[in-house]
Amino acid sequence: MLRWILGGALTLIGLVAVIAVGGYLALKRDDIAYETLASRYESAASRYAELPGGIRMHYRDEGDPNAPVLLLIHGFSASLHTWEPWVERLATGGQRLGDYRVISLDLPGHGLTSAPAGYRASIESFRDAVAAFTRAQGLERFFLAGSSMGGNIAWEYALAHPEQVQALILVDASGWPDTRAEAADEPAVFRLLRSPAAPLLRDLDNTNLVRQGLQNSFADQTLVTDAMVARYADLSRAPGHRDILLQITLGFRERNYATPERLAALTMPTLVMTGDQDRLVPPDHARQFDEAIPTARLIVFENVGHIPQEEAADLSALALHEFLQEVIEPPTLCAAPGGRC
Repeated sequence: MLRWILGGALTLIGLVAVIAVGGYLALKRDDIAYETLASRYESAASRYAELPGGIRMHYRDEGDPNAPVLLLIHGFSASLHTWEPWVERLATGGQRLGDYRVISLDLPGHGLTSAPAGYRASIESFRDAVAAFTRAQGLERFFLAGSSMGGNIAWEYALAHPEQVQALILVDASGWPDTRAEAADEPAVFRLLRSPAAPLLRDLDNTNLVRQGLQNSFADQTLVTDAMVARYADLSRAPGHRDILLQITLGFRERNYATPERLAALTMPTLVMTGDQDRLVPPDHARQFDEAIPTARLIVFENVGHIPQEEAADLSALALHEFLQEVIEPPTLCAAPGGRC
């Protein structure tokens, strides 16, 4: 009897193991070659820069080459595609707001940018990759904008290279430590990605996680299309990308956070944007940037989530254009106290 029981238990365990392995293999997704991804997601404006350390950076350089330069840095797991609504309104569209040379790039481990095996991803290494790119392109002075994690990279860049940054734009930027209450309010999908279980998900089909993450990023979830989900999921499967994304999710809280003392050193004109429905970076963090940076001004978009450059493209692009025009041509001060001519 005991032999039968033990035999049955072992058979059950073996069956469960077979099912688990079968489930894993069914959900496992291989890398997608860069050539395949490029055929899907390059544009006519796509270019590549070979940078020190083996980084091959994908970027787009659009608009009037003699116009003021606006350099755009996307957020975690995103790509330069997030900036397309701004590019259309500021550089390439027939009804564009103004003439700018707009350069958007893919960070290492994102989009179509490749990084060498063993690349150590961090805010600082991304900042240094952007610096290597600006040197390679001969960009001496420019407007710098960053979204979410890209905003963290942007303000770190401005601290390290203030002579290059003519104006700073922080779009739902990260960088402040979360309070315990804020961490508890974080959407479940992002808590999962930062949990010890995250490595188990590395090679599995992430389509549902991507969809949930994007739905948490928009106040209007109807803006999350199948094509958008497919692009995020596909680009995360570029060779080496999943290792870099995993590094970021597991080490994200181990960084040099923003403090009022650090940010007080930023003296360039700064525009801080946030959506009042941002579930990923609390709008209070934007207010902290506004209070800590002496030259900052804050714009809060109503009924907008984490990505105003997509969800409120017209409003956010217009706000940016008006801000940049003041930087380019400062208002003339009248003789009357506090007056403008």
